[in-house]
Amino acid sequence: MNQEKLGFFTLSFLLILTLALGRFVVEKNNLKVTSPDSIKGIYECAIGNFGVPQYGGTLVGTVVYPKSNQKACKSYSDFDISFKSKPGQKPTFVLIDRGDCFFTLKAWIAQQAGAAAILVADNKAEPLITMDTPEEDKSDADYLQNITIPSALITKSLGDSIKSALSGGDMVNMKLDWTESVPHPDERVEYELWTNSNDVCGKKCDTQIDFLKNFKGAAQILEKGGHTQFTPHYITWYCPEAFTLSKQCKSQCINHGRYCAPDPEQDFTKGYDGKDVVVQNLRQACVYRVLNETGKPWIWWDYVTDFAIRCPMKDKKYTKECADEIIKSLGIDLKKVDKCIGDPDADVENPILKAEQESQIGKGSRGDVTILPTLVVNNRQYRGKLEKGAVLKAMCSGFQESTEPAICLTEDLETNECLENNGGCWQDKAANITACRDTFRGRLCECPTVQGVKFAGDGYTHCRASGALHCGINNGGCWRETRGSYTYSACVDDHSNGCKCPHGFKGDGVKSCEDVDECKEKKVCQCPECKCKNTWGSYECSCNNGLLYMREHDTCIGSGKVGTTKLSWSFLWILIIGVGVAGLSGYAVYKYRIRTYMDAEIRGIMAQYMPLESQPTPSGPHMDI
Repeated sequence: MNQEKLGFFTLSFLLILTLALGRFVVEKNNLKVTSPDSIKGIYECAIGNFGVPQYGGTLVGTVVYPKSNQKACKSYSDFDISFKSKPGQKPTFVLIDRGDCFFTLKAWIAQQAGAAAILVADNKAEPLITMDTPEEDKSDADYLQNITIPSALITKSLGDSIKSALSGGDMVNMKLDWTESVPHPDERVEYELWTNSNDVCGKKCDTQIDFLKNFKGAAQILEKGGHTQFTPHYITWYCPEAFTLSKQCKSQCINHGRYCAPDPEQDFTKGYDGKDVVVQNLRQACVYRVLNETGKPWIWWDYVTDFAIRCPMKDKKYTKECADEIIKSLGIDLKKVDKCIGDPDADVENPILKAEQESQIGKGSRGDVTILPTLVVNNRQYRGKLEKGAVLKAMCSGFQESTEPAICLTEDLETNECLENNGGCWQDKAANITACRDTFRGRLCECPTVQGVKFAGDGYTHCRASGALHCGINNGGCWRETRGSYTYSACVDDHSNGCKCPHGFKGDGVKSCEDVDECKEKKVCQCPECKCKNTWGSYECSCNNGLLYMREHDTCIGSGKVGTTKLSWSFLWILIIGVGVAGLSGYAVYKYRIRTYMDAEIRGIMAQYMPLESQPTPSGPHMDI
C-alpha cells in the first residue's frame, strides 16, 4: 500500500473513531401485543432507517412466522409462500430472524410476498439498534427506493415469546404505534436536514439530491406560511493535531486542519479534494444565513437544487464561479456570502463551521448526528425512506391534531416562486417568455413551448426556439437589423437549429452580424475593367469604358473590343463638329437672305417719295423759254 493511500486510510480511521465516540440515539416506536394474554403488553421496537414508517398513525395486523426461509434471504415464491391478505383479513406482519443478509433485502423480499410490515427478531440479547441501509459497494441497492412497508427491530426475548405463542397454536395480534414518535410541543415544527454538497458518493448522494428536488415545493410552502422553521446543517471533522501538516490533511481540510471532509473519490490523486467539499458546504450554509437575515430562508432550496443540477463534479463545474452565477441569478447578496465564508486558508476559527461541529453533538433526546443524510424533526431523528411523502408525513405528525397546515391534508397546492426574480430561470422580457414553471414540487426551470414552437436549452441561462416557424417568436433568439429599406436576419424559418449570419455578413448570429467588405477581401468584382463599391450586406460592381458587369461570371461584357470603342468615340466627335459647322453656315445664309430682303423693302418705300439715280424723271406740263 503506497504512502498516500495509507494516509487516506489513517485519516479515515481517525474520523470514524471520532464518530464512534459520539452518542447515537436509536429512534423507537411502540408495539402493543393485544393477544394472546401470555405476551399481551406494550413493548419498544427500533424504527428501521428505510421503508416508510407510518408517522402519526398506527397499523394493526396479525403476526406470522413462516416455517421456511425464516431469515428472508431468498424469495418466498421459491417456497410457495404468500402473505397477501384476503378480503376482511387483517394485514400480515412477518416475523423474520436476523442474519445472513441485509435488513433491507429482508424487507424487500417480504414486501414482494405481500407483507404489510416486518418484525426482525434480534439474534442476541442486546439493546435495540437501528437497522440501516447497506454500504453501496457491498450490495446491489437498486431496490432500496422501492421499499414502502415499515420495519422494526425487536429484542431477542420478545421474538422468542412470539415464536413460542405461534408454535402453541395461538394467534398473535399487535398494533404498531407511531403517534408519539415525533413530539409536537407547539404549533410550529422545527426540523433540520444534515446534508452534503458532494454528489459522487453513489446512491445515497443520488437519493439525497432527488429528495431536495422533490421536497422543495412542500418545504417552501411550509416555511412561507410560518408552519415550520428549517435549518440546514453540514457535518465536518477536524484533523488531529499530529497530522495537520500532512499532505492528506492539507488536501482534505481548510483553516489549517480545523474543518475536514473525506475525499469525494477516495483518491488523493484525481478529481476534487475533501477541502473542496468543505468550502461548498460552507457556501451553502452561508447562503442560508444571508437569506435568513433577509426573511427569505426558503430560497435556500432553490440554490442547493440548482447547484446540484448546474454544477456537478462529473462535469468539472463544482466551482465557486458556477455557484456565484446561481447566487446572482436568485438575487442573493454575493458580497455578504463571500464575507460569511471568509478565508479558507487562514489559521483561524470559522464561526459558521465551528457552530456546525458543536451542533453535531446530540442534545436531549436527539443524539449525535453521524450519518448523512439525517433529518431531525422536533429534535427527533427521522427514520425511514428519504422520500417526499414519507418525510412530509413525519413532519405533519409533529403538529398538534387539528392544527396541521393544509399541505398535510392535500398535495393539490402550487407555489408562486416565478413571481420573484423569475425563480432564477431564463426569461425573455421583450417577448414575455419564461422558463420558470410553477408546480407543487417547486419551481422548475424548463424551456417552454410557445405557439407550437419548442424552446431548447438548460432553462437557467439560455433557451432558444427551434423547428419550423421558430423565427416568428423573438426572431428565434437570433440577430436581426434594419437599415433603410433593407432588413437582414440570422434566423432561418425551417427545421434547422441555431443562428447563422446571412450571406454578406459574419458573426455569431446571436448577438451580432457584421457586414463583410467583399471589395477589401477581394472576393468579388476582380476583372480588369471592374470597379468595386461595398454596401451594407452586399456590394456594387461597375465596369470601366461603359461596359456591362455580369455578376454571375464576375466579368464585363465586351472586354476584347477596346479599339472599336475608341473609333466610335472619334466618329462621334467628328459628327458633333460637323453638325456645329453646318449650323453656323446655315445661320450665315439665313442672316444674308434676311438682310437682302430688308434692303429691297427699304428701297421700295423710299422710291415712292423721291427718284433714285437709277430711275427716270416722271412727265408733267411743258413751257418754252
